[in-house]
Amino acid sequence: MTRPPRSHPLWLAFVLHRLSGLALALFLPAHFWVLSMALTQPQRLDSFLEFAENPMVKLAEFGLVFLLSVHIFGGLRLLALEFLPWSNKQKSLAAGAVGLSLFVSGTFFLQAI
Repeated sequence: MTRPPRSHPLWLAFVLHRLSGLALALFLPAHFWVLSMALTQPQRLDSFLEFAENPMVKLAEFGLVFLLSVHIFGGLRLLALEFLPWSNKQKSLAAGAVGLSLFVSGTFFLQAI
């Protein structure tokens, strides 16, 4: 008896890659807005940077770096699927990509606090 595709661990990698891409796409307009403040309203940027010292903002930045890292490594996994032959090691590679993403975003978080 075969399991439905959604119970396969790589389906979670698929969903995580799509959701991280969506979250990053939603974040980008806010990011560009804050960057524009550096050019047009430096005093508002200074107050925003003071707000960014809040521990909850640091935690959100950790989440953002994690999503970016997951998306990058998930994209590399997809490229490997496209250009490399299928192998049974993909489950381990997907778990490794998430682990590496946690390491990258955790390192950023520890340097930020």
